[in-house]
Amino acid sequence: MFDGRSLAGWKEAEFTDRGRVQVKDGAIVLGRGHMTGITWASDFPKVDYEIRFEAVRLEGNDFFAGITFPVNDTFCSWINGGWGGTIVGLSSLDFEDASENDTSTMREFEKGRWYSFRLEVTAHRIRGWIDGEQYIDADITGRRVGLRPGEIDLNTPLGFASYSTVAGLRKLEYRRLSAAQTK
Repeated sequence: MFDGRSLAGWKEAEFTDRGRVQVKDGAIVLGRGHMTGITWASDFPKVDYEIRFEAVRLEGNDFFAGITFPVNDTFCSWINGGWGGTIVGLSSLDFEDASENDTSTMREFEKGRWYSFRLEVTAHRIRGWIDGEQYIDADITGRRVGLRPGEIDLNTPLGFASYSTVAGLRKLEYRRLSAAQTK
């Protein structure tokens, strides 16, 4: 999904007061702005897929690895390093943000350190791992999955964003999950 040299396949998310997006040293750099991001410029699967990527917070103290993704007929965001730098969780479940719902947890993130992320989305479950450790395991059966109010919908169908930080992204890839993997 990223060739390490260009934004081919991506477009800048048109967030108000966004920072500059550029490719530098084999990474997509999301410059400091109110919110800065990139959005996949093509269709994307709605379920039964896995996304892997690496991200780094280069400057700032808020989320640097926010990913907005499709889930069935709606969208959700996995926030990493939000609400002052440590909150990990999904926004939104049952109209509650990542800082308020049952997926909310705290984790320290060091500036300048690359972290590996893995997101798995099936029709009934959202799972997420950071450096191989599972942080998200949400059964979404019967729950209201959606986006936080605001401009994050500019990141659909799939997008990455940072909030008041400078962030780097690299090694973006996805794959479809087989029927056996979705159970």
